[in-house]
Amino acid sequence: MKFTAEQIAGILEGEVVGNPNAEVSRLSKIEEGTEGSLTFLANPKYINFIYDTKATITIVNSTFVPENEITTTLIKVEDAYKSFSKLLEFYNQIKLNKVGIEVPCVLSESATHGENFYLGSFAYVGENVVIGNNVKIYPNSFIGDNVKIGDNTIIFAGAKVYSETEIGNGCTIHSGAIVGADGFGFAPNEEGIYSKVPQIGNVILEDNVDVGACTTIDRATLGSTIIRKGVKLDNQIQIAHNVEIGENTVIAAQTGIAGSTKIGKSCMIGGQVGIAGHLNIGNGVRIQAQSGVGRNIKDNETLQGSPTFGYSDFNKSYVHFKNLPKIVSELEELKKKNK
Repeated sequence: MKFTAEQIAGILEGEVVGNPNAEVSRLSKIEEGTEGSLTFLANPKYINFIYDTKATITIVNSTFVPENEITTTLIKVEDAYKSFSKLLEFYNQIKLNKVGIEVPCVLSESATHGENFYLGSFAYVGENVVIGNNVKIYPNSFIGDNVKIGDNTIIFAGAKVYSETEIGNGCTIHSGAIVGADGFGFAPNEEGIYSKVPQIGNVILEDNVDVGACTTIDRATLGSTIIRKGVKLDNQIQIAHNVEIGENTVIAAQTGIAGSTKIGKSCMIGGQVGIAGHLNIGNGVRIQAQSGVGRNIKDNETLQGSPTFGYSDFNKSYVHFKNLPKIVSELEELKKKNK
């Protein structure tokens, strides 16, 4: 799909400097721009590239005045970075705006869906599923029985949504994610043999939740595993049964959260963090990457280490830890002198 500079300027409420009929069909970095591509200049460090870029159109701040000759058509806007982000969002909406039911696929007779629905090839939608408007379910996805999916939600190829799951409006579930698998519940008998504890709860994703590729969210043993509105989950995260994650919390890749832990609002959790079960983590908590959390955490704490402790204390301790061989050597010398 092609767009002219004039059309793009209309979307961004910008001013064209150059050829208003210049056409682009793809996006590029300014240093890698090619004919027919659109790029942007926001960081002054990249200003030299605008004089050599082969990009057909470049979005720039309204204050930009070229010092040398340029060949690219400019679109001047108030904030080039925000405008380019807006354009990316617009481009994504067009790219993902598929409609219709592809063949072959399975859409149960008892399932219902709203307007502008897309169901990709080899997808499966189970019994009594309720799907809202503008929902896109890509090929090879699985939607189990009695699932509810809100408006404007996208489920990418190969995602699996188990039965009874409830998904809100504006959610995104990426490829390979599994929502609603059984929690890890087993009980040993007197002989030490483990028997499965039935997991009969569900998973609830509230509005505007993003679930990264290959992330797993387990169903509750009883009740619900709950991901509150605005939560953003990176790829390859494990969330165990009966966990609750508060609004607008973000969690980076390879983090694991054990069962029944409650995480507050607006937390930031780094990659490869391990969080033990049955804990309460307050609002606004910051946990640095590769930390291990084994205790309750109060609001607004910033932590690092395994086990975690205060971020500033960790940094002070690490200075001494780096010098530990030297400190030990000096202690050994003192021992020798005192003999």
